[in-house]
Amino acid sequence: MVKLNKNKFKQSFETKMYSLYAQSIKDATDEQLLNVLCSVIKDIISKKWVDNKLDSQKEVYYFSIEFLLGRQLKSNLLNLGIEDVVRTGLKELNIDLDSLINAESDPALGNGGLGRLAACFLDSMASLDISGHGYGIRYKHGLFEQKFINGYQVEVPDNWLTQGGYVWETVRPNKAIVVKFEGNVNLVDKNGRLEVNHTDYIPVMAMPYDIPIIGYRNNSINTLRLFKSEVLSRDFGPLTIHAKNSYGSYEDALKYKYYAEEISQVLYPNDSNYAGRLLRLKQEYFFVSAGIQDIIRKYKKNKLDIKKLNEKVAIHINDTHPTLCIPELMRILLDEEGLSWDEAWNITINTVSYTNHTIMTEAMERWPKEMLKTLLPRIYMIIEEIDRRYMNELEESKYDHDKIYRMSIIDNNDIKMANLSIVGSHSVNGVAKLHTELLKKEVLKDFYDHEPEKFNNKTNGIAHRRWLISSNTELSDLITGLISEDWKTDTRKLKELEVHRHDKAVLEKIGQIKYNNKERLAKFIKEKYDIDVNPNSIFDVQIKRLHAYKRQLLNALHILHLYHELLENPNFDMEPRTFIFGAKAAPGYYLAKCIIKFINSLAEKINNDPRIDNKIKVVFIENYDVSKAELIIPAADVSEQISTTTKEASGTGNMKLMMNGAITLATLDGANIEIFDQVGEDNIVIFGLSANEVLNYNKFGGYSALDLYNSNRVIKRVVDDLVNGFIPNMEKEGRQIYDSLITYNDEYFVLRDMENYIEAQEKIDRLYKNKEKWNEMALINIANSGVFSSDRTIAEYAEDIWFKGCE
Repeated sequence: MVKLNKNKFKQSFETKMYSLYAQSIKDATDEQLLNVLCSVIKDIISKKWVDNKLDSQKEVYYFSIEFLLGRQLKSNLLNLGIEDVVRTGLKELNIDLDSLINAESDPALGNGGLGRLAACFLDSMASLDISGHGYGIRYKHGLFEQKFINGYQVEVPDNWLTQGGYVWETVRPNKAIVVKFEGNVNLVDKNGRLEVNHTDYIPVMAMPYDIPIIGYRNNSINTLRLFKSEVLSRDFGPLTIHAKNSYGSYEDALKYKYYAEEISQVLYPNDSNYAGRLLRLKQEYFFVSAGIQDIIRKYKKNKLDIKKLNEKVAIHINDTHPTLCIPELMRILLDEEGLSWDEAWNITINTVSYTNHTIMTEAMERWPKEMLKTLLPRIYMIIEEIDRRYMNELEESKYDHDKIYRMSIIDNNDIKMANLSIVGSHSVNGVAKLHTELLKKEVLKDFYDHEPEKFNNKTNGIAHRRWLISSNTELSDLITGLISEDWKTDTRKLKELEVHRHDKAVLEKIGQIKYNNKERLAKFIKEKYDIDVNPNSIFDVQIKRLHAYKRQLLNALHILHLYHELLENPNFDMEPRTFIFGAKAAPGYYLAKCIIKFINSLAEKINNDPRIDNKIKVVFIENYDVSKAELIIPAADVSEQISTTTKEASGTGNMKLMMNGAITLATLDGANIEIFDQVGEDNIVIFGLSANEVLNYNKFGGYSALDLYNSNRVIKRVVDDLVNGFIPNMEKEGRQIYDSLITYNDEYFVLRDMENYIEAQEKIDRLYKNKEKWNEMALINIANSGVFSSDRTIAEYAEDIWFKGCE
């Protein structure tokens, strides 16, 4: 915790204003004031924000293609313990701190749960005083900014970077790194040792931008290092000696500039075509190579024995995007450090660990062999040798041909990145108990049977400092008043709240806090979308990436069902509902974009129909991001976690909403099972197919969506509405959704679960009528959410994976 004198802070603020902008505070814009404040805070932490020495403790390096940070100012003030002093000091300078907090941009460095998990993990590593740093890409535009035009998602560039850059970043030109693409690789025998000559390669400079990750009320400040791709300056001299001449003609120079700079332009380029896939592969190797080179450079600077790398360094790959860490580390150990294959492989395996985030085959990356071979010739050679040796090992184990083929890294045309991740690491973890069991028994069964000791579970967690202490201050203060501040550093103590489950005054206060948060969100919705929503209605929230398996469609079809019920019977007994969606669809995912259009068209029709007397409102929050999540989550009454069972690895939105007192409406999928275990069946609403039922349908068939459609009046009515003109202006989109359900037999069992889902929603309606009981359920959810802190998750990673066997 930092000690900050108010008067000294004010003086520093005024001095920094003059040094940065040569003007007085009264003439400054909010953006300038924000830059000054962040610069003052960076000055405060600068002495502590230095590279930790590797000889002091083992370091963890977390590689992720996404880091969805959210705004950092409020979080940093909270973690440093200086918010009150800063707020008071700024007020005396006639500056409103909240205006500056809202002026900060959301870094567009991620899309959904994967990136937010990575950000929470960095927060927890710093707060637990673990020397843990992140590596990623500094995207110029991130994913995209989502706009709705006539109900359609339209993607525009997200210009989150201001002209002067990001307020929290510090560029490190002296630590820039060269990453080599394409070219020719020749192996030359020099006295019994292979020497590698890589010539005619295309060099790209990885320019590091560092963001401080500040621990909670301690002295720990870690670093998120993001690389921007740039053309290579001539200053690199010897490193360019074998590079392809990129400065020949003017046209060549422009081509080279585009080649280099496009790598860090956008997150997830559209990979529905070859060029998009190639760019994605470039991105993955770019940040992996830069990060691994950076680690080795830092390690050698400390004059440590390269053969003991795994004793001082842990490299963790977040899903398959950073899988190339494995062959890249091998390349450096073999080609640059002169180790033998066995020495390098032993170090690599014992250094690298891997988190799997999906059981869906289509989400497990595969790269065309020829693409990777052309773009990364030396890396391909290493992968080929890893595969050859592994195949020999499997053949010695007397496995049948089919099993060996399934476990191969390279098949006829593709390189299977999940297989490479498993083979080249010492730990493979799932992110929820069900997910891990499915990996072991279904998806990765061959690998589990071969090396069961590698597999373990680490149920995801969330940074409670951001998602409760910071974003729901009123609730946080109530909890502290009831059970002391100890819960802020040990969330297991939230359990102590349960003694108040029958305290009417406490339950009323929880209800009032929820209402206040709903009023705040209602005000935002009115100002942004000119939709009046009732804070006394049930705020029913589904906020997550738009994908068919997450089943926003099921939610929307239920809304359509309720609409019909109200039209047929104006006295239909239901609590008023406000359905809130937030989601982006990948640009090339047409069905997902059709579902967005459906929801928006449905909202337009329902919100403007006076016949239903405002009993239903539908709001689709445009361009959903971390800042909007911080507004929505504290206001939610119902947490929609309705993915097709077995498809969601874990989920983290379910944990955030639970921690803020929302009641979970869920299938028994991902971490919903563990939420159920924590709160008991009376404090969660469960519906839908079981995991075994879904697996059996997938293996043996037997499901007919058409039969359900023909036999169930409710289902037939809402499905027909997709194509009969009842929902205007969505003829093509309605047909696409209809075909996904009927023609292609409803892959994600939307119709199969619908009747049960309607019953579950009716149960929610009945429960909400008893406000005291509802608030008791909310309290029990909050009290049992402590296990889902990312502090617990990271402590498990540290003990079981990263530091296992360390003294």
